[in-house]
Amino acid sequence: MSAYRIAVFASGRGSNFQALVDAQRAGVLGGDICVLVCDKPQAPVVGLAQAAGVDTYVFQPKDYASKEDYERGVAAELARKGVQLIVLAGYMRLLSPVLVEAYSGKIINIHPSLLPAFPGKDAIGQALQYGVKVTGVTVHFVDGGMDTGPVIAQRAVEVLAGDDAETLAQRIHAVEQKLYPEVVSWFTGGRVSLDGRKVTIVE
Repeated sequence: MSAYRIAVFASGRGSNFQALVDAQRAGVLGGDICVLVCDKPQAPVVGLAQAAGVDTYVFQPKDYASKEDYERGVAAELARKGVQLIVLAGYMRLLSPVLVEAYSGKIINIHPSLLPAFPGKDAIGQALQYGVKVTGVTVHFVDGGMDTGPVIAQRAVEVLAGDDAETLAQRIHAVEQKLYPEVVSWFTGGRVSLDGRKVTIVE
């Protein structure tokens, strides 16, 4: 039986990508990260993928006439790789229907808040500005909206009295790096069921 095949999309430092790679190496991910898709050739995550022996598909959106054009190229690469799950890990672009429809129910994202609170950019800054006492991490399906897909898993993170964006981000990122590989393992184990907006994790 061939391994469950995973594509990771990332645009930045790659801390969640590395957490997924580490989980695969430890034998707890249950699948094979077969390609990194990146829209920024100079992003540190590209070097992490190369060091890990993960194939990369790197492109620059400005080289294409539209989002749909470059996503068709991405979709063709995913098809060649036999990808079964797309994992967004700091990929800073909304997906178009080209990918969302082709991989409906097979694209997940991680967001640094307890959605639906504080969607979009700078969720940690939004939480601090609002003055919440608890924020956290959400893993959700991608449906084409801005962090609007059905919720798969959430973990709470307390906001401490002396927190600034950096200290809160450190604790949130630590939770992300533990939760995301766990959620991916649920998919590779066939444990995730989606019915409308209701997500069930089969024990």
